[in-house]
Amino acid sequence: MDLGIAGRTALVCGASKGLGHGSALALVKEGVNVVVVARGAEALQEAAAKLQAAATGGAFVKAVAADITTPEGRAAAFAAHADYDIVVTNAGGPPPGDFREWDREAWLKAVEANMLTPIELIKATVDGMAARGFGRVVNITSSAVKAPIDILGLSNGARSGLTGFVAGVARSGLAAQGVTINNLLPGVFDTDRVRTMAAGTSKKTGQSVEAIHEARRKAIPARRFGTPEEFGAICAFLCSVHAAYMTGQNVLADGGAYPGTF
Repeated sequence: MDLGIAGRTALVCGASKGLGHGSALALVKEGVNVVVVARGAEALQEAAAKLQAAATGGAFVKAVAADITTPEGRAAAFAAHADYDIVVTNAGGPPPGDFREWDREAWLKAVEANMLTPIELIKATVDGMAARGFGRVVNITSSAVKAPIDILGLSNGARSGLTGFVAGVARSGLAAQGVTINNLLPGVFDTDRVRTMAAGTSKKTGQSVEAIHEARRKAIPARRFGTPEEFGAICAFLCSVHAAYMTGQNVLADGGAYPGTF
């Protein structure tokens, strides 16, 4: 399927690895120019080289080593390219833990990264998208927005705030000007975050990492973890011309793990 977005330019955050990288990869394969942002310069340059090798139609890849959760990081992203047609927001989730141990600073950091940063990127881009008659914003959030996980309270709270904001702005006048804003909610994917959390659980419980992974796989109807590549394909579709009638949606990609009907 031709997604109809070749020649467009996308900003993809947290794109040096994991779900951000999978999303950027799917876009460059469709001929989309991408500006990829991540904090680790070395990993980002390696990722950008792989993306450029996979790009089609002469699409360019620009790498910006910056922290997108800071004003300076966002300024660097817009210095690399001013007018984005597609924005994929993504920031690492806050650490798990007991809510009794989180102080005000921990909450502010989570809200800054997982709520306010996406809102700032939306604010900076959607009016230009509307003026040009085309725009796509995809926020990578979490399946925990629909099925909260007690040890992920920082993520539950911050991402739910973003979800509420998007529910309103996606249905504003922007929708009639060709701009869609959707949230993409990953369940368990084979990423560094999942491996890090398993290692932490292993240290606390004495279980092996593989035993922890196996228990998680068994809880997923698909009996496996998702891959960044298939996640990226979903993201690219939401960015396509074919998804123009989808806005304000929370698209769950979790292998069937969410037990609800709606």
